Amino acid sequence: MDVVPVIDVRHGVAVAAVRGERASYRPLSTPLAESSDPIAVARGYAALFTFPILYAADLDGIEGRPRNNKLASAIASALRGVSVWVDDGTPAREAAHRIAEIGDGTLVLGTESMTGHEDVAALRALRRDGYVLSLDFKSDAFTGPPAVLDEPQHWPEKLIVMTLARVGAGEGPDVARVADIVARGDGRRIYAAGGVRDRADIEALHKAGAAGVLVATALHTGKIKAGDLEEIAGL
Repeated sequence: MDVVPVIDVRHGVAVAAVRGERASYRPLSTPLAESSDPIAVARGYAALFTFPILYAADLDGIEGRPRNNKLASAIASALRGVSVWVDDGTPAREAAHRIAEIGDGTLVLGTESMTGHEDVAALRALRRDGYVLSLDFKSDAFTGPPAVLDEPQHWPEKLIVMTLARVGAGEGPDVARVADIVARGDGRRIYAAGGVRDRADIEALHKAGAAGVLVATALHTGKIKAGDLEEIAGL
């Protein structure tokens, strides 16, 4: 099972995410790194464990400001051999161009950045192995065009189930929602995001069929340790 560490970046600084309330995010303080520089945080993760994937959220792009076009390549250069997933707010209608442009990373398309029929049509046309789709939920509501959630036949090979209200909140993951997407996913690799507190949560998600989890707070607080990561990788 994959554990995917997360870095949220705003104005070039790694920030601590809480409940998806981005206005309240503050620079990250972590024992894994000496500063909130995203590359320092990425290297801190790498010193803890050899993660196969790292997820970076470019909050500037997601919030409508100019994207950090160097984020994926900078992390990839610092951590050789790591697959960098980048969500930078690209809507599906711009994905074909952005996938070619992003170079060193894999583009994550978040449904919260999609608005209507043009994005739905664009998703249907993309290669299933060319990107990662993040199904974004705020509280109990899906955020994005309903057709994206209703048409699993057009989903790519890898999906994130992102429960924004549980990010950094210590409330536990939405296991039932993940299990539902797994059941509808027809063998696709489903990654759970939001609320993971400890190894027990990861094991519960594994039993629900998740292929991996996105984690930040539990790594920074030490609630998930290197030994746990070694054993989780074998699940």
